[in-house]
Amino acid sequence: MNRLLDVWKWIDDRSGYSDYVLPLMKHIVPRDARWWYVFGSATLASFIVQVLTGICLAMAYVPGGDQAYESLKFITDQAFMGSVLRGMHYYGASAMVTLAVVHMVQVFLHASYKFPRELNWMSGVVVLFVVLGMAFTGQLLRWDANGVWSVTVAAEMAGRTPIIGPALSHFIMGGETVGGSTLSRFFAIHVFVLPGLIFAGVGLHLMLLFRHGVSEMPNRDEPVDPATYREEYEARLKKTGVPFWPDAAWRDAVFSTVVVGVILLCAVFLGPPSLDHPPDPSSIQANPMPDWYFWWYFAVLSMLPPGLETWVILGAPVLGFLVLFCVPLISNRGHRAPSARPWAVGIVIAGAAAFVALTIFGYREPWSPDFGVPPLPESVVGVDSGTVAEGAKLAHSKGCLYCHHIDGYGGHRGPELSYIGDELTADDIIIRINNGGYNMPAFAGNVTTAELSAIVAFLQTRKSKDVVTDTSG
Repeated sequence: MNRLLDVWKWIDDRSGYSDYVLPLMKHIVPRDARWWYVFGSATLASFIVQVLTGICLAMAYVPGGDQAYESLKFITDQAFMGSVLRGMHYYGASAMVTLAVVHMVQVFLHASYKFPRELNWMSGVVVLFVVLGMAFTGQLLRWDANGVWSVTVAAEMAGRTPIIGPALSHFIMGGETVGGSTLSRFFAIHVFVLPGLIFAGVGLHLMLLFRHGVSEMPNRDEPVDPATYREEYEARLKKTGVPFWPDAAWRDAVFSTVVVGVILLCAVFLGPPSLDHPPDPSSIQANPMPDWYFWWYFAVLSMLPPGLETWVILGAPVLGFLVLFCVPLISNRGHRAPSARPWAVGIVIAGAAAFVALTIFGYREPWSPDFGVPPLPESVVGVDSGTVAEGAKLAHSKGCLYCHHIDGYGGHRGPELSYIGDELTADDIIIRINNGGYNMPAFAGNVTTAELSAIVAFLQTRKSKDVVTDTSG
């Protein structure tokens, strides 16, 4: 035992643990810093999960061409604990993004960005956007059909940048087309560049935290006055403060353990995200959808007029970053309590409602054709033979149902056809099918006269009250 103590004294003397690390662990924090304050440490815990699982995955992942897809198949299906590690990496990304956003929202609601913690907020905003970049580049490394098209979409968006757009697109893709060099670049960005930025940002964030202290819970009767805040804060700490370790740290440890446990349980019972088909840039039926935390952005883009797409694609992320980054420069004094800042509560509620609504809209993907829609059942068609039944089959085989919805079946890209018989005559339907329309191709050269007649006969039965009876066959 004495020998172990001697070894520890030697390590402590050489490392300075008792002089530097121990005081940081025991720094005084406000007594009321309770469960509201656990989201920052939980975000860091999920990032550590990402680093550890990422290192393990990188030992078997091959960032080069077709080998990338095959290596992911090997990791998922054959490697020891490979499926669990992929699952933890995937759900860890969701946890990291979610917790980072929740932490920022909590800081905003409590106005902890006010004096003297302006740089704490600014560094957190930078880390948040780097985390989002890490999440996006990670999806591309799956290198399935969805990943390939995601790279293409990202390069196309970057290519719209004025002046430097073509050069930026070429840099992202590592050439004129998607290939092995594209994957290598995203691998380097995801594994080396972005984690390095996160480590640096977290380090700066923690240094600022130790310098300015943990903000106390907001009190309506104690607005922030830069001239007196530091003295008042130190006086409150001396009166009611407690050591971070162990008096306050146990909450962070408990919540972080729960987060890691949930990530592990999801990986074990839900499994990793399924891989799409092998990458095939010639396939047009791939669905380049991002992970769920970006669905809202795709939904916004889908509702924009074509003339505004470029401005929003390029301007929205930059504007969002600048607005968040400059929040403490706009207001760094005054009330911190949410009850005294109803506008802040309103912004959070409106933002959360918009995110949920747009995410649901993005999940439905009404802007994309549904290539997997099944044929209409007899219960919808009403008959099992004759011209109407043949028209219903043609509506599926000719791709009408990819974009049009009929009685619970089909896509949502085009107008619903459940009651089209009430709205258009047979001649009107023929004109629409032959000539096409906005986002609808002309079918004049793709259907015969007999096929067109059958489709029209079926669509004419789509009425709100009429009972379908087919006597033509």
